[in-house]
Amino acid sequence: MKLALVGATGLVGREMLKVLEERNFPVSTLIPVASERSVGSQIIFKGQPYTVCSMDDAIAQRPDIALFSAGGSTSLAFAPKFAEVGTTVIDNSSAWRMHPDHKLIVPEVNAHVLTKGDKIIANPNCSTIQMVVALKGLHERYKVERIVVSTYQSVTGTGKNAVEQLMNERAGIDGPKAYPYTIDLNILPHIDVFLENGYTKEEMKMILETKKIMGDDSIRVTATTVRVPVIGGHSESLNVEFAQDFEMVDVYEILCNAPGVIVKDDPQQLEYPMPLDAHGNDAVWVGRIRRDESQPRTLNMWVVSDNLRKGAATNAVQIAEYLRAQNLV
Repeated sequence: MKLALVGATGLVGREMLKVLEERNFPVSTLIPVASERSVGSQIIFKGQPYTVCSMDDAIAQRPDIALFSAGGSTSLAFAPKFAEVGTTVIDNSSAWRMHPDHKLIVPEVNAHVLTKGDKIIANPNCSTIQMVVALKGLHERYKVERIVVSTYQSVTGTGKNAVEQLMNERAGIDGPKAYPYTIDLNILPHIDVFLENGYTKEEMKMILETKKIMGDDSIRVTATTVRVPVIGGHSESLNVEFAQDFEMVDVYEILCNAPGVIVKDDPQQLEYPMPLDAHGNDAVWVGRIRRDESQPRTLNMWVVSDNLRKGAATNAVQIAEYLRAQNLV
């Protein structure tokens, strides 16, 4: 299995290397790829040094799979070139997510739609991933009609420069800014650019991607996405209206048996999911599960996951694992 990792030196790229190693993905040849300024540098994988190469060099080696985490413009330019030489691309940017000819995949939800002909596969937005993992089983049982989601998203979702801004502010250092305002001891109700409808691009990603992944355009979604001074995980408050009523005991059973989900929900013992629970692991943590007493057939829940792992790196590696297991690469 020849595997190219495009964006190998970035936050998500390094997390992908870690996940590939932890999950013992069978890489016979690793081809790390990064920007021109990083070509010739080295990364370590399974204790061995690998030299970062250029995009053209990687394409010439015709890898079986290419994991992309290098931004939308890079993906638009180079993912088709990898696909042309027979490589299956799993892309972490937003470039292909809503393209009608490309699948948007969360393995626990819709991996079954993949075929051998899918050469560019999109990895969803981190916040969307954890939400649909938590809702998949409930949707199958009760049918989701409407979702109101508010997010509390880690600075790691922006990248290394945002982490540096937070830590500089905490240390009283005046340094480069990733955000237009202070993030330490503050929250910003603003992720990505604002659109004409008043929503941000991040909010519209959640709205549109949810429908595509769940395969149901009738689901109504409204989102407010917020950046918080946290490192290591995104949190979400979900208010979910179903077509059918539910019993709470059944809701708990569905969530406890949902692939990829860990339920942590004991208010009397002050047990509920936090980013500290999610940091460094692949689970989608669910808690604060309760009926909405203001209207029928509606559930409140709190969902937390590590955005660099299940929200990005792990989801991409799981797609690769599925492709291999089903002989699709």
